[in-house]
Amino acid sequence: MEGVLAEALLSQSRDPRALLGALCQGEASAERVETLRFLLQRLEDEEARGGGGAGALPEAAREVAAGYLLPLLRSLRGRPAGGPDPGLPPRHRRRVLRAAGAALRSCARLAGGPQLAAALAEEALRDLLAGWRAPGAEAAVEVLAAVGPCLRPREDGPLLERVARAAVALALGGDGDEAGPAEDAAALVAGRLLPVLVQCGGAALRAVWGGLAAPGTSPGSGRVEEKLLVLSALAEKLLPEPGGDRAHSAREAGPDARRCWRFWRTVQTGLGQADALTRKRARYLLQRAVEVSAELGTDCTCGPLEGNGPSLFWWSEKKKDELLKFWENYILIMETLEGNQIHVIKPVLPKLNNLFEYAVSEENGCWLFHPSWHMCIYKRMFESENKILTKEGVIHFLELYETKILPFSPEFSEFIIGPLMDALSESSLYSRSPGQPIGSCSPLGLKLQKFLVTYISLLPGDIKSNFLLKFIRKMTSRHWCAVPILFLSKALANVPKYKALGVDGLLALRDVIHCTMITHQILLRGAAQCYLLQTAMNLLDVEKVSLSDVSTFLMSLRQEESLGRGTSLWTELCDWLRVNESYFKPSPMCSSIGLHKTSLNAYVKSLIQEYVKSSAWETGENCFLPDWFEAKLVSLMVLLAVDVEGMKTQYSGKQRTENVLRIFLDPLLDVLMKFGTNAYLPLLKTDRCLQLLLKLLNTCRLKGSSAQDDEVFTVLQNFVMSTTESISEFILRRLTMNELNSVSDLDRCHLYLMVLTELINLHLKVGWKRGNPIWRVISLLKNASIQHLQEMDSGQEPTLGSQIQRAVSMAALAMVCEAIDQKPELQLDSLHAGPLESFLSSLQLNQTLQKPHAEEQSSYAHPSECTSVLEESSSSQGWGKIVAQYIHDQWVCLSFLLKKYHTLIPSTGSEIVEPLLPAVQMPIRTLQSALEALTVLSSDQVLPVFHCLKVLVPKLLTSSESLCMESFDMAWKIISSLSNTQLIFWPNLKAFVQFVFDNKILTIAAKIKGQAYFKIKEIMYKIIEMSAIKTGVFNTLISYCCQSWIVSASNVSQGSLSSAKNYSELILEACIFGTVFRRDQRLVQDVQTFIENLGHDCAANIVMENTKREDHYVRICAIKFLCLLDGSNMSHKLFMEDLAIKLLDKDEFVSKSKKRYYVNSLQHRVKNRVWQTLLVLFPRLDQNFLNGIIDRIFQAGFTNNQASIKYFIEWIIILILHKFPQFLPKFWDCFSYGEENLKTSICTFLAVLSHLDVVTQNIPEKNLILKQALIVVLQWCFNHNFSVRLYALVALKKLWTACKVLSVEEFDALTPVIESSLHQVESMHGAGNAKKNWQRIQEHFFFATFHPLKDYCLETIFYILPRLSGLIEDEWITIDKFTRFTDVPLDAGFQWYLSQTQLSKLKPGDWSQQDIGTNLVEADNQAEWTDVQKKIIPWNNRVPDLDLELLFQDRAARLGKSISRLIVVASLIDKPTNLGGLCRTCEVFGASALVVGSLQCISDKQFQHLSVSAEQWLPLVEVKPPHLIDYLQQKKTEGYTIIGVEQTAKSLDLTQYCFPEKSLLLLGNEREGIPANLIQQLDVCVEIPQQGIIRSLNVHVSGALLIWEYTRQQLLLQGDTKP
Repeated sequence: MEGVLAEALLSQSRDPRALLGALCQGEASAERVETLRFLLQRLEDEEARGGGGAGALPEAAREVAAGYLLPLLRSLRGRPAGGPDPGLPPRHRRRVLRAAGAALRSCARLAGGPQLAAALAEEALRDLLAGWRAPGAEAAVEVLAAVGPCLRPREDGPLLERVARAAVALALGGDGDEAGPAEDAAALVAGRLLPVLVQCGGAALRAVWGGLAAPGTSPGSGRVEEKLLVLSALAEKLLPEPGGDRAHSAREAGPDARRCWRFWRTVQTGLGQADALTRKRARYLLQRAVEVSAELGTDCTCGPLEGNGPSLFWWSEKKKDELLKFWENYILIMETLEGNQIHVIKPVLPKLNNLFEYAVSEENGCWLFHPSWHMCIYKRMFESENKILTKEGVIHFLELYETKILPFSPEFSEFIIGPLMDALSESSLYSRSPGQPIGSCSPLGLKLQKFLVTYISLLPGDIKSNFLLKFIRKMTSRHWCAVPILFLSKALANVPKYKALGVDGLLALRDVIHCTMITHQILLRGAAQCYLLQTAMNLLDVEKVSLSDVSTFLMSLRQEESLGRGTSLWTELCDWLRVNESYFKPSPMCSSIGLHKTSLNAYVKSLIQEYVKSSAWETGENCFLPDWFEAKLVSLMVLLAVDVEGMKTQYSGKQRTENVLRIFLDPLLDVLMKFGTNAYLPLLKTDRCLQLLLKLLNTCRLKGSSAQDDEVFTVLQNFVMSTTESISEFILRRLTMNELNSVSDLDRCHLYLMVLTELINLHLKVGWKRGNPIWRVISLLKNASIQHLQEMDSGQEPTLGSQIQRAVSMAALAMVCEAIDQKPELQLDSLHAGPLESFLSSLQLNQTLQKPHAEEQSSYAHPSECTSVLEESSSSQGWGKIVAQYIHDQWVCLSFLLKKYHTLIPSTGSEIVEPLLPAVQMPIRTLQSALEALTVLSSDQVLPVFHCLKVLVPKLLTSSESLCMESFDMAWKIISSLSNTQLIFWPNLKAFVQFVFDNKILTIAAKIKGQAYFKIKEIMYKIIEMSAIKTGVFNTLISYCCQSWIVSASNVSQGSLSSAKNYSELILEACIFGTVFRRDQRLVQDVQTFIENLGHDCAANIVMENTKREDHYVRICAIKFLCLLDGSNMSHKLFMEDLAIKLLDKDEFVSKSKKRYYVNSLQHRVKNRVWQTLLVLFPRLDQNFLNGIIDRIFQAGFTNNQASIKYFIEWIIILILHKFPQFLPKFWDCFSYGEENLKTSICTFLAVLSHLDVVTQNIPEKNLILKQALIVVLQWCFNHNFSVRLYALVALKKLWTACKVLSVEEFDALTPVIESSLHQVESMHGAGNAKKNWQRIQEHFFFATFHPLKDYCLETIFYILPRLSGLIEDEWITIDKFTRFTDVPLDAGFQWYLSQTQLSKLKPGDWSQQDIGTNLVEADNQAEWTDVQKKIIPWNNRVPDLDLELLFQDRAARLGKSISRLIVVASLIDKPTNLGGLCRTCEVFGASALVVGSLQCISDKQFQHLSVSAEQWLPLVEVKPPHLIDYLQQKKTEGYTIIGVEQTAKSLDLTQYCFPEKSLLLLGNEREGIPANLIQQLDVCVEIPQQGIIRSLNVHVSGALLIWEYTRQQLLLQGDTKP
């Protein structure tokens, strides 16, 4: 068309100057400039043929260039590239630039000399050097691309070099501060300018390659995306061109990218990039290099690389076949990974194994191919968006050493520490495999352990230490979730012993332990600490560390979570210390005292001496309590040393232990003995000694069953008791003699009271004697505290000292009360009110401590502590804590008083005029004060108030219900606000439950049926709701209520469950409780179960008490409670009947709420739990009650149930009919329902008939029942439904077997029919599904193994049957959990635990689903697939001229994609799914454009899901429906045939229609089709021939059929035109 236009212009006038002048007049539109270009090119062609206009033409060309084109280009330079353009639209501007540049090239050629081209290039280069953000850069690229071919390679060589260097720098993003402009620059320069420059060869080509291969542009520092864009654009010039001798000589002068290692590093980096197009360019370069190498047929080796490994790329003609096979498989794998679909990728993975076989030499065991290529594949898999693919990749990598031993490579180790560990941080990878029992170790965790052990054992010795240190440090480089760090620690702990780590390794392990502390899963955190300690013991080089380093490391472990004395880990640590103690590096402490040989005993002795010794700076009084760290460290090391000594002399007995411990503790005991007599001991010294004493007692207590026989604790206890008098006298003096008078002294008070409590416990343990010194101290402390408090109520102006002493006295009284409350032996007085009780009862509740003035504070403070005291006490928040603690202590005392005198509390609420104990005998006032305290105290101090409420509310619920309800609300408000506070939440929740759900309160509330009754139920449901968020909340409630309702069978009274009956909803909710956990929650629970199953092998299980907070324990508690009920007890019987009705109501409600529900959905699980509970209740239900609910049970059999529920319903019907045959007539009635009502639910009742032998077990006369059963079953043996026939035939076979045993003559008439039916099904020919299913249903557990009576037990109901029926593992409750849960103990004679049959040994699998997965399993086991899916990668062997204008056609052309002349118009389509599917179809078949109603649709998630990025490679045009007529008319003028996809009176059959090349398909709306006004614009309507009844196809399907038919016809035409 362009040539015709130019010819037409020249035919009008042969004067080129006139023509050119005319075109240069007027507005510079794109069409005008393009016409000028066409004309100049035509003139250039004529000039080349010798028919030009002599001297006039060069002059005219120079005039056009100087007078029109250059000013035009300069006017277009005014806008920076990438910036806003107020004038021309971007596409139009680019079109003008392109045309002007091409015209300028023709002018330079026509001008007849090189000067014009060089001048233009110099001017454009200046603009280019100014940067992409500068005005004119884009125009400069067009000018240089246009005049570049006119420059002379030799004469203009320096200019070409400068242009090349500037172009490369711009293309690689050196100027781009932002991603957008940099990407535009790279695209334009790579597509327009660089291909022109490299065509010039010589200096320009060398400059381009030099810029690309320069060290400064390595992948680590440059922009890989831009670099790969340039490399792929220039691939044909940077790689050798196969050819003859001339090509060979030219090739020697040009670059060969294959020999440059930086080129290959860029390719490898590109293969792992997140951008799909960048990865595609990298694969193209790799594939092109391999093709070139194969075609050249010469050897090639990449340049030198660091290390002694193989080259990144090499080629040998001798090994051509092996190399081609390797790279073919490699590229296939990389291309397949682009699909992100595991079913496509998994068959290709065996080829990855082949790559390793090719890559390693069998002769010398070294790498033939650089291992970094393999790492690129794994990195791509690890970083996949598809987590299943990531997991598959990680597992495949971890399995490498199971079948092969790979040579050592630094790259391999770096990959493990880098990408592999990054991938391992994803928790979801550690999930169980399908069908794997709960509590099993994660498959990936096991593989990780095996891999790490194997890999490290194969590492060279000099590298092993460095690798382990890097590995451990990597574990500290990020925030790990609990599950990954647990399995990494476990894998490290299993590495064979090796002296690898020094102080740096120990510090790194300590940092890893600190990383574990941020996780909320305490058990997993503790287990990880155990494994990290084992790692240290296995890998530490003891000669490089001192005992001081080890002890500091041990302090990073939490003893309450991992390192508990008496655990296997503690024993292992002691043994390690024993073996290595003489090899440790000398500690600085031992060296300072002259010990050059370090032993554990010497180190510990010096440790204690340093600890107890007073330093010079301690002479003054220091206001702050010392940190506990040192006391913890010293106590830990002392006890470790004692136990190590015990290992050395196992049979020396108690005397040896006593001697060793005395040697260690003598300095401490000497100081403690001086406490009572030496009043001038430094304060810090006394603090440190008491801290050490406490820590020794706490750490010494054994964890586990052997705690009673611990000699060390006994000896320590005796030592401490010998110092009791001295310590208690010291504490008494400090607490009662006004020596505590600063804010910081309150911490000391807390320390003294803890020590006193420990001393009391020790004396109680060995036996309380009235002459005990501690007895006297408690009595004196009580009296002195009361006296202090009474004196300070005199109304004097408060001072800091007096207020502190007041707080100390109240804290001391609270400690005395708690001790007396917990230890009845300490009752100092009789039940008659003594001074303590009288004082506490008359105490003004919630009395606060007035804050003293600052000037008064300073007078009481020691000079050295004045500043700190002023700062601390002047803070309102700091003083508020002191006041809150003071009020807390008041309520501790009052709680003791109320518990002691609860019988004196008046229940009517009436006030006593002159009460003896006001706080007890005036309960309303006390309750009001308690509510006031709840508003004042912080949430961690409300426990004693809850204890008081528990005593007060039952007394006042009848008379002051509103006040009691206010206490409920206020207490619940506190609890609900604590839901995320781990440390204080659980104690508060327990106290709250014990208060609100106290049996007395429940009974009274149910009796009066007032507001409190409904408030309690409201709170109950709120607690259940909270359980969905915080696991374990409901456990606390149900456990407490069930325990309070349990009554010993020997003491059962008729009203024992009257309270429980009013709250049966609680048991109901508990029986069906259990949330559907998210995957991450289920994973954590699975791993916790795995750790628990390790038992004593994991010290965390021993140190931490099993809280039994799993959801399973809610149901277990409720079920065990129900098992304790007695059907002969009327209250029990009524309770169970009420619960059974509520369970059936719940089942019906769930069935009606959702007619269809998925397997393992919440609805399925709830119904499953309902029928499990009904099965447990059944033995205690009598005939009268069953008579009222039997119809509902039968009706449940008619509903659409999942398999597990169906089995439970069938089971309970069998048990009912067995126990009460009177219900058989109602059972026969179930078979007489209409066919439509029964459908396939009749299978439930047929399954019951298959167990008729159990039903009739106790019936003497069986003939009539068998006859009735045979008649019923025979009717269903000929049903049209296959499943119904199978069930009926199974029942028939079992019934007929029973009849034959009885030999009843009256059945002879039925014999022919029955025998014929059974013979026909048994002798089915072939291996079809019918015969297989008949065999499988007979082998199914419910018909072959299950016995309704013998299998009736908790194990079958809650574990075996859910497992066999395909229920998710979350619903399997093992019998071990029932036995471990001891909060509700069952009678010793309970026999319903374990199944006595073979049912427990069967494997799961439903007969109707047996054939699913068989072929898949076989397929997965194939070592090598004969064929795999390979998606089409549309790279051509040669990249076309990369005119990288960012338009879709050009982007597609860069990939070698063929574009047709088909336009698909989908503006009438509404649904994003249809548009997304059409987009994908159009892109696949190469349509030229897809027209949509709004371009906003491409951001829709549904569109993207269907289009799978096709919108990036297909031109999308927006034409709104109102503008369609104009658009169709425009396309008609361009020669398009408008084709409607619609059924009309004149529509043509698709099979008969021949599509023109320029076709436009108009698709109709999903509902209305093509409107009538648009049908008038169509040239033709095409319809798809149909054979079925449905009127029409989906619009996407219709469009796809026509697009394919168009493509098919065009392909046939192209085939015909080829020679």
